[in-house]
Amino acid sequence: MKLGIIGMPNSGKTALFNSLTRSGAKSGISPFSTKESNVGAVSVPDPRLYELAKMYKSVKIVHASIEFMDIAGLVKGSGKGEGLGNKFLDGIRQSDALVHVVRCFQDDNVIHVDGTVNPARDIETVDFELIFADLEQLERRYLKQQKAAKADKSVYAELASLERLTAELEAGKPVRSLELSKDEGALVSMLGLLTGKPVIYALNVDEDATGSFIAGDVHLGIPSDAEVFQISAKLEEEMAAFDDGERAAMMADLGIAESGLDRIITASYKKLGLMSFLTAGPKAARAWTIPMNTKAPAAAGKIHSDIERGFIRAETVNYNDLMERGTYAAAKEAGLVRLEGKEYIVKEGDVILFRFNV
Repeated sequence: MKLGIIGMPNSGKTALFNSLTRSGAKSGISPFSTKESNVGAVSVPDPRLYELAKMYKSVKIVHASIEFMDIAGLVKGSGKGEGLGNKFLDGIRQSDALVHVVRCFQDDNVIHVDGTVNPARDIETVDFELIFADLEQLERRYLKQQKAAKADKSVYAELASLERLTAELEAGKPVRSLELSKDEGALVSMLGLLTGKPVIYALNVDEDATGSFIAGDVHLGIPSDAEVFQISAKLEEEMAAFDDGERAAMMADLGIAESGLDRIITASYKKLGLMSFLTAGPKAARAWTIPMNTKAPAAAGKIHSDIERGFIRAETVNYNDLMERGTYAAAKEAGLVRLEGKEYIVKEGDVILFRFNV
């Protein structure tokens, strides 16, 4: 999973990136301190893997991972390639979802490109620049398909979809807010429209701020059903410099229940409709990320295409049931290990052994 971190210059994108990846990317107080996209991968914390590794005497533990991309800041005109706009747009197209960092802190030493801190205005700027970029792409596609329609009448259906999407964007509606037909969804996916990307809002506040903003706060212009959380990127970056024990103690002292990474992972899995199943054996205990409602053969394909192709059955047991019984053999004897076929929908926390033949 790739998450693009976006926002206005000096919104705290790079500080948040550093807190998540511990990569020490350079940031500054002037606009466009981030000129190239910073990229870093992190493991998705999953305590269940350590318990499975003990039970199966696994040689290694393999977590699911998320790749974060700190994308160059956006200003008015970026949607048409101004400033560092082209780099901004390319980074977004590579992302599965976006973490929109919104500056909600005051600091006279950190310059704002528009002169004043105004979260609602900044959100609107980013939203409109993405819309402008999508409109340009739709226009190019429309002109191309308009010519193709002269020889192929079936193209007219796509032209109608392009006209509809254009009208909605011109009305200020991002693609992700629309109900799309199957054909429209395929078209949006094929074009990689930026406003079709799921968005998580990270409201970057002062270190001592509490309860300054809430999800769906209308004066920020954030939809009421959006995934939103409040964070101090500066504080998170400072805590990332300490080891796990020291950081946990600091969080306890400050009354912080979850780290920024934990909150982003929870929000992104929810927004993208993802879940994890587990595998374990002498070689490794491992977590695999799949979409919810995935059938067993497709989940097996996450491990290897041969396992999906030769799928016979899935031997599955719930993680909690397995831990309660203490061993796989005991869980099996208690009737807690199930044999599932091709129509089985994999569930969060399933520990699975796939049987296959190729």
